[in-house]
Amino acid sequence: MSSILVTGGAGFIGSHLCKYLLERGNNVICLDNYFTGNKSNVDPLYQKYGSSKFEIIRHDITRPVYLEVDQIYNLACPASPPHYQHNPVKTIKCSTEGMINILGLAKRTGARVLQASTSEVYGDPLEHPQNEKYWGNVNPIGIRSCYDEGKRVAECLCMDYNRQNNVDVRIIRIFNTYGPNMNVNDGRVVSNFIIQALRGEDITIYGDGSQTRSFQYIDDLIEGMHGMMNQEGFLGPVNLGNPDEFTIKELAEKIIELTGSTSRLVYEPLPTDDPRQRKPDITLAKQMLGWEPKIKLEDGLKLAIPYFSRALGIEARR
Repeated sequence: MSSILVTGGAGFIGSHLCKYLLERGNNVICLDNYFTGNKSNVDPLYQKYGSSKFEIIRHDITRPVYLEVDQIYNLACPASPPHYQHNPVKTIKCSTEGMINILGLAKRTGARVLQASTSEVYGDPLEHPQNEKYWGNVNPIGIRSCYDEGKRVAECLCMDYNRQNNVDVRIIRIFNTYGPNMNVNDGRVVSNFIIQALRGEDITIYGDGSQTRSFQYIDDLIEGMHGMMNQEGFLGPVNLGNPDEFTIKELAEKIIELTGSTSRLVYEPLPTDDPRQRKPDITLAKQMLGWEPKIKLEDGLKLAIPYFSRALGIEARR
């Protein structure tokens, strides 16, 4: 049994991680400022496990936090473009000042830190698929750079604290992930398409729909995160994503099929710096963690659609 801090614990990924860790007998502290997280994601866990096993703290990691913990999963950062572009200065402060505060806490307590980095560190990649040795193609002054470059700096800080202060760090790079507990206003492609389909609205595709993504169901990611945190002697970074690649148009068509929607596809200009391709090379994760995703896109969407249906109060037609 460990005492584990999950920053961003009331968010989409964080709430699933808190549940996973509690089910395995750990004492968990959920820390969140509720910018994108939601107490409704973690209140059921508090009701089930009580304050002796599960604490919820409202706090912003850009300010120091003083706790005694064995492990820290650092997930605190808005992750969708509408959210991280809402306040870009705050976003990059989360990945820099916030990262320094978390690493300082780990240095003091001897805790191991897992940093939730992102496939966005690869930018609009010139190599395909992307492996961990690729340094990326990121616009340092674009509208996405507050997130992309912030996460790159956070990785740098992790490694510098490790080399200089022997802080025990792990770095994962998360590729597109979806599932229950996503914010209905998240603004990412899977949630957007499902909501538009359930409402019978036109599904908005940016660009011509030929750009590709790989989509990972939340349960697969959580297994990979836990495996990486408890792996000895391997710091990362390591890609955690589903290597099955789909065009954005294929995703929209699959969601229309699964919801029985009458939605039409409409096309808008591609946003600035939007990557044309995104697919993880997970060779390293297989070798070092014995991990690979198990849930196929169609099966994951069948699990996610009912959550959005309940959240909207709209029944899917299928």
